[in-house]
Amino acid sequence: MIQIPQIAGIEIDPGDWANTPASIQTLVGYLMAENQELKDRLSRIEEQLRQNSQNSSKPPSQDGFQKKGFTVQEKSTKKRGGQPGHGGHAIKFYDLSAEDVSVDHRPTICLNCGEALAGNDGEPFRHQILELPQLRPLITEHRLHRLDCEHCGTSTRSKLPETVGASQYGERLTAAVAILSSENYQSHSKVKTLLHRLFGIDISIASVNRLRNEMSNAIKFPVQDAHHYVKGVPVVHSDETSFNQSNADGKNPGRTKGWLWTVVSAGVVIFEVALSRAKTVAQGLISPEFSGIMVSDRYRGYEWLDASQRQLRWAHIKRDLTAMTEQSGVSQEIGTALLNIQKTLFEDWYQVGGGTLSRKDFQARVGTLQALFKRELTEAVTLLSSPKEKSPLAKTLGTCKELLKWESSLWTFAHHPGVEPTNNAAEQARSDLL
Repeated sequence: MIQIPQIAGIEIDPGDWANTPASIQTLVGYLMAENQELKDRLSRIEEQLRQNSQNSSKPPSQDGFQKKGFTVQEKSTKKRGGQPGHGGHAIKFYDLSAEDVSVDHRPTICLNCGEALAGNDGEPFRHQILELPQLRPLITEHRLHRLDCEHCGTSTRSKLPETVGASQYGERLTAAVAILSSENYQSHSKVKTLLHRLFGIDISIASVNRLRNEMSNAIKFPVQDAHHYVKGVPVVHSDETSFNQSNADGKNPGRTKGWLWTVVSAGVVIFEVALSRAKTVAQGLISPEFSGIMVSDRYRGYEWLDASQRQLRWAHIKRDLTAMTEQSGVSQEIGTALLNIQKTLFEDWYQVGGGTLSRKDFQARVGTLQALFKRELTEAVTLLSSPKEKSPLAKTLGTCKELLKWESSLWTFAHHPGVEPTNNAAEQARSDLL
């Protein structure tokens, strides 16, 4: 006999169930299982539809116009341009160089009586027009002459001086290619097009790649110095994001997705594009012997660091807790309780920054909040690990387990001056680059 089904709000008499035909019992069991499966599927779909930049890893650009809290702004009644009382923006005048042109305009007759005018105005009204110079490459042509010896008849051609490179392209042009390719994020073909349109320089994609490699080799030692410096700093911020990496340099024949790694310290910012997101890349950036504190997200590539060396980014924690509160039932209760603790934590933290709360008092409050946060996570994991709980709560359970695993790394900033509970530095550096 099939076990008596458990339906919320409905009590089934054991005697009635025992007298129910076996085929009907089987049908009821099948329908209940199918109903649960549909509920689980609907829950997953609703969760996907609710995802935005506040509760998931989606960027704000994908939030659309229907995100929570969106309001349509009424049309302003103000006229365009500067408003009454606005200080205005003073026109900037540039100092003239030898290549610039100054044109004086003098009136010839008096506007009032018509008499002839002469002389100079000590402080004439100034009006400057800025224009780009005509852009063309500056060419230095080295002519290697071949001369015949009148004594023996041997033909000898001169050689380039050691200070002149064999490349057709100079240092400033090479630097421009590097800047366009890195800071301005231009592809090989776009660099080629820009050089042709702006300067009239015709260059092949292969030459663009060669110049990029030349610049990489030229700055190899400063980059090594930067890596060495980062290994010894007390605090670094790290982040990694997907990066479109083609095979223009021949080092990515499989056209694998690349990753842009960012490491930010007080004095140096390091960017590195790698074809892997493995922990070996992170170790190569800051060294396995790194003894400072890293501020990052919960990515597993940083788990080789001790928990005491990590400060997890609270923005990601808040995002996950917000997603819980948008569920129903137990998930919502757990998320709300944890999110309230997070809110109190940052209210206190902002008081520290504003000078209205001492760090010593803040640390005492953090001890209480940390114990409460850990207790809520522990109770949540115990509750959700019950055999009665099904898949709709699986994501909540997984998040709580993950947070409990790295719980001690949430509070590092409270005990180490200079450590922030966010990873804004790394994200801002990456945004400036891209």
